[in-house]
Amino acid sequence: MPDDRYFPRLSKALSDAGIYQPSLVLDLDRLSGNITKIKRGLSDSMALRIVDKSLPCIPLLERVRDAFKTNRFMTFHLPISAEVLHAFPDAELLLGKPMPVAAVGHAITEGVLAGNKPASKRIVWLIDTNERLAAYGALAAELGIQLRFCFEVDIGLHRGGYPTPAALEQALAMLKQFPGLICEGIMSYEAHITHVPTFLGGGRKAQAKSTSLLRQFAACLGADQRKIINTGGSSTSLLYDKWIAANEASMGSAFVLPVDFDVPSLSDLQPAMFIGTPVLKVVDAKMPGLDDKTWFLQMLGLFPRRGCFIYGGKWMAEPAYPTGMKVNKIMGYSTNQQFMALPDDSTIAPDDFAFFRPTQSEFVMQQFGSIAVFSGNQIIDRWPTIPFGDFIEERTDIKAHSQARPALV
Repeated sequence: MPDDRYFPRLSKALSDAGIYQPSLVLDLDRLSGNITKIKRGLSDSMALRIVDKSLPCIPLLERVRDAFKTNRFMTFHLPISAEVLHAFPDAELLLGKPMPVAAVGHAITEGVLAGNKPASKRIVWLIDTNERLAAYGALAAELGIQLRFCFEVDIGLHRGGYPTPAALEQALAMLKQFPGLICEGIMSYEAHITHVPTFLGGGRKAQAKSTSLLRQFAACLGADQRKIINTGGSSTSLLYDKWIAANEASMGSAFVLPVDFDVPSLSDLQPAMFIGTPVLKVVDAKMPGLDDKTWFLQMLGLFPRRGCFIYGGKWMAEPAYPTGMKVNKIMGYSTNQQFMALPDDSTIAPDDFAFFRPTQSEFVMQQFGSIAVFSGNQIIDRWPTIPFGDFIEERTDIKAHSQARPALV
């Protein structure tokens, strides 16, 4: 975590840039350092597939894509998928979760992919059951198109997908009934392996089991069905230092390192994203309704003597600055003027900035219209985030930097 000298510099940069409202700040220098370390740590046998939901900002995705020279993206929400397809004409998108067949059909015929069949050919859908396999096969036949897909396989997370290699073999046999479906490979996820307690075997044993299962699933595929053997996530992809059957690993959040990704495998990385918000009021804290009896709660350690009210609040984020600032459970949360407890000796003043570190990147980033880009002690740019979007409405015009997006195909 940055020390107390870091945040005053960040605060001054925001003030100098004329930013006086809650803002998401991306430290570009830290991002570059994280990219370098991830490139060094990722096995040479695996390509990077960038998780767009975790970095929902076209210029940010572009930075990572250019650094790794990859055109592979993992996507989870079709409106975002459409934005990525527009921004990167050579992008190949693999769905990270299975979409309802009706959503796929609507997106292709009326929604965000309508009228852009070449673009839809760059999407690899995800199929997790024989029922969905049949439904996608019927959709391909109905529309007279081919749909590329991967099978989702369960290598220990137990979040769905084909549970055994035998089940996958049955699905591959069933696939022959659907000439409109093209199998590109398999997708697996093993985020659980870093959370298995030692008394249950620990992470290494779980990783070995997942790796063994992945190899067995991969062995079921034909020679023309192995383009994508996907595994990993931000917390696990750097654990692999040799060939494990996978030819690509998915990562996104690690590049900005939110709190939920403080894991040993990412210990060399630095947090690169913060929420900065002005302090509106600094007060001698009193409990509403108790007034002069507040001292009793303070004596019990249940209520602070000093506190502040900030601009906004209730983000999926943890206090980072000033040191010792924290939420008070009695006062609770507010999205308008969040009360934050302060140490007795805190020197923060009204109009200074308080900082929070997001617990995750994906949802938090999209709560802000743009990102303030920090480098060399100043805000050097504003990058737009990709809005949540809708399956029906027309695309919101997003521009990477100041340049218009290229055509979809």
